[in-house]
Amino acid sequence: MTEYEDFDEDGEESVEYYAIRPNKTQLKKELGAIFDMVEAISRHKPEQIREFGLPEAIESALLDVAKMGKTAARKRSLKYITAQLKELELVDQVKEHLDRISNKSAHAVREHHQSERWRDLLLSDNGKEQLTRLVDEFPDADVQYVRQLQRNSLKELEQNKPPKSARLLYQYVKELVSNAH
Repeated sequence: MTEYEDFDEDGEESVEYYAIRPNKTQLKKELGAIFDMVEAISRHKPEQIREFGLPEAIESALLDVAKMGKTAARKRSLKYITAQLKELELVDQVKEHLDRISNKSAHAVREHHQSERWRDLLLSDNGKEQLTRLVDEFPDADVQYVRQLQRNSLKELEQNKPPKSARLLYQYVKELVSNAH
């Protein structure tokens, strides 16, 4: 609200208030961002949607939207959920939880790639040197177990057998990487 000062007939100061209209473009951008966030949530698994701790009606609507295809009804439902989140002032809470989920996911992807790289290095021609590097970086590593998995993986590769030991090596290295962070 802005003030407009004026004087009335008695010379007294009077104040009139005028409402300032909200910027429609800004409102549309905000609603669009909330809509995009709701759409991103709807692509999560039902267990993850329940973790948001939303009111039952909104949670139920999100779970229903997750089952819908690209239809007009889906878009209407997303708009309804967007309006409800804005009205109940839950946007910040939901955005914070969505960011936490995204960070967990990105962290898991990094760990996965790092574990794959270590496995590939351990199974390369200079696997013994890489084992030394692995032990330097992860002092808790069981050297004998890793050596055994290296040998078995290379044998399986030579004999065209399924890569059971390579999988076990990956899982062990992934555990090391996860525990280190």
